[in-house]
Amino acid sequence: MSLGVRDILNKHKLMPGTSACPGCPENIAMRIISTALGENAVFVVVAGCSSVIQGMGPNSAYNYPILNVAFAAGPAAASGIAAAMRTKGKNVKAVVWAGDGGTADIGMASLSGAAERNEDILYICVDNEAYMNTGGQRSGSTPIGASTTTTPSGKRHNKKNIPFIMMAHRVPYVATASVGYPHDLMEKIKKAKEIRGFSYVQVLCPDPYGWMFEPSKTAEVAKLAVQTCYWPLFEYENGVLRISDECLHCLDKRTRKPIEEFLKIQGRFKHVDQQKIKELEEYVDEMWEKLRLMYKGNLKL
Repeated sequence: MSLGVRDILNKHKLMPGTSACPGCPENIAMRIISTALGENAVFVVVAGCSSVIQGMGPNSAYNYPILNVAFAAGPAAASGIAAAMRTKGKNVKAVVWAGDGGTADIGMASLSGAAERNEDILYICVDNEAYMNTGGQRSGSTPIGASTTTTPSGKRHNKKNIPFIMMAHRVPYVATASVGYPHDLMEKIKKAKEIRGFSYVQVLCPDPYGWMFEPSKTAEVAKLAVQTCYWPLFEYENGVLRISDECLHCLDKRTRKPIEEFLKIQGRFKHVDQQKIKELEEYVDEMWEKLRLMYKGNLKL
């Protein structure tokens, strides 16, 4: 029997009283993910919002053993923890918890190295598409046209597609998820924690302040990203792609919701012009064409 939202709220390990902003998607993600992970995990938290949200040591609102590290050190630290746990015969999952800045940009080299070595770790990227903890600067995961503090007139380039890059590493498991679909996220985390080898899960985490929407609408925005096909939900296990039911309509462009429905609810796209919308649509179309070919078995990364 699947858990309801009320069950998730009762079973998660996130302690009350964090310093997260209202509507924080990373708190939502931790509630869902900790419910799926259970007790036997050690978290390596890469510098970012979660370094602050968890509170001051020696205790942690995340209620797990926590190692806080610099931006580029997450995968290396988790690899060492995983090796130590194996040596001691303990069934404890080493989990990297990182933002998109620590994943797509500063941490890319060590992430790629851990994936190439097929380290037995679970890497979770909570993707809010900018460096939100330091003022909302653009990252490699910021979409084209989005206003940030370093791209006030809109970013000129499309986001780096990290899940595709990880699939090209031939790791055992890659998945995408959204805080707007908690059961889909839980099932993917449950599967990822059982993988022996490298697993990667990227979770869309709409940030109310960086994305400029009302904090009460975090889940709504997270759902719109999926419904308009901007954010795909899929898992790639041992070379086989499976698209989540919530996204099957995206395989046919005729059944997709207009991406403007996702853009108009966010202030960061307030000044975007039709040319940038077209370029974003082209990015989405190209992504879904690759996914369609992979889904049909006609393309491997």
